[in-house]
Amino acid sequence: MGSVNANKKLQVLLVGSGGIGTMVAYALEKGGKAEVAAVLRSNFEAVFENGFTIHSVDHGEIKDWRPTSILDSIPSVNEESWRAPYDYVIVATKNIPDIPPQITDIIAPAIAPGHTAIVLFQNGLNIERPFFSVFPANPILSGITFTGAIESPPGTINHYNHDRSFIGVFDNPIAASYSQKSRAIAAARRLVDAYTACGPNVDCTYEPDMAYSRWRKLLYNASYNGVAAILGMDTSRMRFTEHVIDGLIRPLMREIRATAKAAAGVELEEQLIETMITADGYDKFFKPSMLQDVEKGRFIEFENLVGEPLREAQRVGVETPTLKVVYELLKGLQFKARERHLEEVVVPRSGVGLRYGGCGKS
Repeated sequence: MGSVNANKKLQVLLVGSGGIGTMVAYALEKGGKAEVAAVLRSNFEAVFENGFTIHSVDHGEIKDWRPTSILDSIPSVNEESWRAPYDYVIVATKNIPDIPPQITDIIAPAIAPGHTAIVLFQNGLNIERPFFSVFPANPILSGITFTGAIESPPGTINHYNHDRSFIGVFDNPIAASYSQKSRAIAAARRLVDAYTACGPNVDCTYEPDMAYSRWRKLLYNASYNGVAAILGMDTSRMRFTEHVIDGLIRPLMREIRATAKAAAGVELEEQLIETMITADGYDKFFKPSMLQDVEKGRFIEFENLVGEPLREAQRVGVETPTLKVVYELLKGLQFKARERHLEEVVVPRSGVGLRYGGCGKS
């Protein structure tokens, strides 16, 4: 990241202003050390006319709030030479690499080579790899949040879990020099400073060990998220049944723990499994994000939550039978969404030429 005047507000572009992204933007703007330009899509009209309405456990009731700028498309640093380059581009969209377009292509016009730090406030494993190759001169930062916030209806944010976030640096094998790593660390710490300036209710810290943090969060996301989507069941009902926990959730978490150690040398404490099983307040009847997407007929972000841990396990020879079944079921759910939304996905009426298209004879 290029030099930044310590007395000048950070220039931040937010891509993905749903529940999580909007709360990140609000914290940055409230702290007074950053100006945020938010790219809106389906909620653009509602926010442009009325601003955001935010019901926040950390910040209280906020009406008619807008970031510094509201945009309906990605700005281009080349075509808009008058615009100062963005110091940060924060990506808070769902991570769905199996559905085009790719996020690297979407944000490319806004990236100033060698200057803009790209911050991935997204879930999952190995999400940074495409960015290393496309933006080799830019710091790629990791954002992990344990807050809970959803947007419903458009322009209304319900922020119901306290903001506890971690920002750090992905280990970039392409940018291996000491100076590049130092610049990335400085960019991460500068963003943490701007984030925490909003007040004591928000807990945002610099995380030096991002591998541990990502695998730790996968204990939850690779288990509860996928199973919830498949069963159509919130986490409280899973815990009430007991057998869903004992037969699916706990085995999945154990497979993730074993894979983390074998594939990445990350030691996840055994007790973390029990902590994650009861992470959601029982009285919340919480629906993980993948279940919410299934209910709304949207694409699901399963490849980096389930597919990548599975591929890492296969690479190092760790047996993950439960994870494998969950992954194949999620691929089936994604196919249903692809058939619903993508014109090029058409199931032929005839099975001729298909591997399993024939009618077996008894």
